[in-house]
Amino acid sequence: MINGYVHPDFADVAKVLQRQLPKKTAGGAAICVYHKGKKVVDIWGGTKNWAGAPWQEDTLAVSFSTTKGVTSTLLHILVNKGLADYDDPISKYWPEFSQNGKEDITIRTAMSHQAGLYAVTEQLDTSSDMLNWDQALKGMEQATPTHQPDSAHGYHGFNYGYLIGGLIEKISGKKFQQVLQEELVEPLELDGAFIGLPETEFHRRANLIGGRRSDQFYLEGIMKLIDKPFVKLLLKTFSLFTNKPNNFIRTFIFPFTDDKFCWNSPELMSAVQPAANGHFTARSLAKMYAALSLGGSLDGVEILTPETVHKMSRVQNRKRDDVLFIPMHWRLGYHRVFALGAPLKNGFGHFGFGGSGAWCDPERELSCAMTVNKGVGTPMGDTRMPILTSAVIKCVSRIEKYTTDAPAFEAGELVVENV
Repeated sequence: MINGYVHPDFADVAKVLQRQLPKKTAGGAAICVYHKGKKVVDIWGGTKNWAGAPWQEDTLAVSFSTTKGVTSTLLHILVNKGLADYDDPISKYWPEFSQNGKEDITIRTAMSHQAGLYAVTEQLDTSSDMLNWDQALKGMEQATPTHQPDSAHGYHGFNYGYLIGGLIEKISGKKFQQVLQEELVEPLELDGAFIGLPETEFHRRANLIGGRRSDQFYLEGIMKLIDKPFVKLLLKTFSLFTNKPNNFIRTFIFPFTDDKFCWNSPELMSAVQPAANGHFTARSLAKMYAALSLGGSLDGVEILTPETVHKMSRVQNRKRDDVLFIPMHWRLGYHRVFALGAPLKNGFGHFGFGGSGAWCDPERELSCAMTVNKGVGTPMGDTRMPILTSAVIKCVSRIEKYTTDAPAFEAGELVVENV
């Protein structure tokens, strides 16, 4: 069953969710779309755990790297306030960071994944260290770049959270979660956006669902997968296109192979990991990106100026990423929007492992988000977000083709039940 509502012009989006929800196993998802500042899709369905509890309107789902888009937006807000500049060295605000050749790394360099600090295995001894915020920040202070900053770029899978999250604390003089609450959640009245989930919200969360009938989520089988001949061949093939074929493993595998490191555990979900463990509703993600799609303002609330949105959405590099092996077209904290068919030239956002994602397109004044609790795929998710993105774009294209005026979204909402 799918619940929620969808404007008739976007009815195809509900069909996408219906096709993507698991038919015979547990798992759920939610989708939200804003167009021209109006919420036109807000639907959800499926289950939030193996026990079969239904996905609710207020269900939160851990969204892995989709979290990076929210964290990046927070830093942009601080820059927008005049508290920092993109070309300032990080060490200006975080003196301890200047160790081991990092004194000239700028905020721009870090946000465009050009700092060479992606190898989490070189900053932390065990995956459990990721739960200790102070220890993780100390690891970033002592880290040595893998390559000369700005000479190449590689996706900072987990370290982006410590690098940018730590910088946010140094610039603001406040705890990261306080900045999130004061600069995004309260101004935009977001109904579900947490990085470090408080115990009072545990009842709302969807459990990540793995391949076995259990709400434990270790992904301990990844190392076995890497040992398979076809995977070794795939990695060897990737090595032909990069001079550092082990970057992917050094960046990602480490936190997923510890059998004591359960991604559904209260300890991990409560930890502050601004690159990977944000808990969101699709509604909150879409609303934040809706503000970005309109130049930084929504419903009379300005979180950024149009000038800042323009700066942060400009492409910083177009070559192949040394960790992900494909061109990501990194902006300042966001990547290009992947879709089936023609790409969104001016769109930007962030997708996540497991299938979640959120993005905006200022050209169309459009934003879209999806949260899920079942899926693996790549660090940038699987095919679900590109398929959803293409469906949303087609809906908007039909609107633009058949009318020259913005549709009247205040009326005609279609309640979607048993689609």
